[in-house]
Amino acid sequence: MNAQTEARFDATSVYREEMYTDRRVGTIRVLVPVQADGTADAARPTLYVGQISVMTPMGTLPISFELEGKSLAEAIAKFADAARVAMDDAMRELQQLRREAASSIVIPEPGAVPPAGGGRIRMP
Repeated sequence: MNAQTEARFDATSVYREEMYTDRRVGTIRVLVPVQADGTADAARPTLYVGQISVMTPMGTLPISFELEGKSLAEAIAKFADAARVAMDDAMRELQQLRREAASSIVIPEPGAVPPAGGGRIRMP
């Protein structure tokens, strides 16, 4: 790695991760701020991140979202509403991607003639 692409771990932004699940709907990751020596860092807030998995025709789609709250109990209470908003946002984004993909199909103009010699595939 050179100096521009060197991966440096930011010792001022270290978190300990704890994971909680109900084994049915999803998980809540609790990111507890710690100092570089592993002791608690009371100067930064604990973060809560929810995650659900949605089945799509293409397979499982994981959806993550932040949960507002100052405790695990608050994060649990807000999980359902935050999951619904995150899933709605993800579905809107997927629909937008589908529209963009559909509009990028190139249709040749009427009367357009392929170049002489055709493609590289030759039939015997």
